[in-house]
Amino acid sequence: MERHFDDELKDLRQKLLQMADTAQEMIGLAAKALVERKKELTDKVFALEDTVNHTEIEIEEEVLRLFALRQPIAGDLRLLTAILKINNDLERVADQAVNISETVLFLLKEPPLKPLIDIPQMALLAQKMVKSSIEAFVHEDAKLAHQVCRDDDEVDRLNDQVFRELLTYMMEDPKSITRAVDLILVSRNLERIADHATNICEDVIFIVEGKNIRHHIEDEASS
Repeated sequence: MERHFDDELKDLRQKLLQMADTAQEMIGLAAKALVERKKELTDKVFALEDTVNHTEIEIEEEVLRLFALRQPIAGDLRLLTAILKINNDLERVADQAVNISETVLFLLKEPPLKPLIDIPQMALLAQKMVKSSIEAFVHEDAKLAHQVCRDDDEVDRLNDQVFRELLTYMMEDPKSITRAVDLILVSRNLERIADHATNICEDVIFIVEGKNIRHHIEDEASS
């Protein structure tokens, strides 16, 4: 019976890995659509959203089934609870990629406002954080989880930098306001993706170390 439960947990981990891979792909496609101004890339993002949503439902139903049948306690209870939360975070990551793609469609109707440097950098870092957060979960690697939490500071810094630069554009040229606001929205979507990766790592740290660091990321930066 115990062996069968371990196999079920292994299957759940595998589904989370697949979901994370798809979410990462969506981030990359959305960012590429923005930089290369290609609508067909946004279409791919919208198509992949269905895959993520389907997987999210599968994982949620399986976890609830295990809660009902296995009545887990202690470590297994924490693990299944974490899987539910991570499942939700990954679905939200995909939602943010869809939001970016929808904004890209508006931006494609206008000429480019400026060369894009910080936003593509944010996208790469956000992708890396999602990938690392799932690796930390699968391997129960608290050290990697702590590193992802620290990486969130760099995403926040870039987000602030994007906002300040685009604010300057809006002040100097009112005709740029709509495009600048859209780019700020893209930046904020990427910042939220990084936040979801951080949430996953907070759950990993709780599972491995029994430590709840949620809302105390500033302590992570100094550790």
